Amino acid sequence: MNNLTSKLFALALFTSSALFTITANAQKYPERPVKITVGFPPGTGPDILARVVGVKLSELTKQPVVIDNKPGAGAQIATQLVSKSPADGYNILLAEAGSISIAPAAFSKLQYDPTKELTGIAELAWADFMLVVPVNSPYKTLADMVNANKSGNSVLNFGTFGAGTPGHFGAVEFGSQAQVKVEPIHFRSTGDAVTALVSGDVAGAWVSTAVASAQVKGGKMRALATTGKARSALLPDVPTTAEAGMPKLNFSAWLGVLAPSGVPASVLDVLNKSLVQAVNSPEVKQKLIEVGFAVTGTTRADTEKMLKTEAVRWGGIVASSGFKGD
Repeated sequence: MNNLTSKLFALALFTSSALFTITANAQKYPERPVKITVGFPPGTGPDILARVVGVKLSELTKQPVVIDNKPGAGAQIATQLVSKSPADGYNILLAEAGSISIAPAAFSKLQYDPTKELTGIAELAWADFMLVVPVNSPYKTLADMVNANKSGNSVLNFGTFGAGTPGHFGAVEFGSQAQVKVEPIHFRSTGDAVTALVSGDVAGAWVSTAVASAQVKGGKMRALATTGKARSALLPDVPTTAEAGMPKLNFSAWLGVLAPSGVPASVLDVLNKSLVQAVNSPEVKQKLIEVGFAVTGTTRADTEKMLKTEAVRWGGIVASSGFKGD
């Protein structure tokens, strides 16, 4: 009996010591650089968001914040990497709807499970999309594109930044609602898709306002409509899809930060507080608004609620499209 008591006492002592160590480490967090992995190349909307917020996050945490771009497969590569990373709060993901809300419904052989392997830290912003066409396109308005392709066997090739991305299903939804034939052309990188669009290899694409505004202002593309509820301040002459005659075509996509499951709650709380403070600081918020983001910044609980709601919403869109990625 004494031997059993001794063993139980030793186990309790070990458990208490381990919990104390974890708590102490969490209270010191962060003690070294934090890495934010982004699934898209530099200059894209998610990358801009990560870098602008990252600078402020570094100021607040007094630690360097490293942006690590791992583009490819509609951000699935980056998502997989972070989902398998140590759950210590030093490897986090700039997540977006494509690889988190859409991919599980679109691909049966994903190498990660976002509901089990990732946890929400903070929703940061939402992005609207613009339908853009080559600058020499014959389509000057959304109605032009629809009317020119509503009859006959013509097919509109729409470029996407990858299968399973919001732009992919935006193209599918557009075709369904406009009753025109649309063929999504999936490119391996954002740069390839933009190049194809500028050169006229595809008829159009749905791209984030952050990407579209720069290309349109640079005279490389023409914007026909935006999915926003109101016109973008960046391109005020571009009508909303509702104004252009398609009120049901009003999709947008969330962006936020996720971490591997198992990160201590106290560390997640530090990250949430710092990220929300960063994204809502006047200078950061203004910069993000200027490139087309609607800034939010939510609690961990609200972020998790959003993730569940968006999984259902995008899952329905994927199911109705009949798309199967594998």
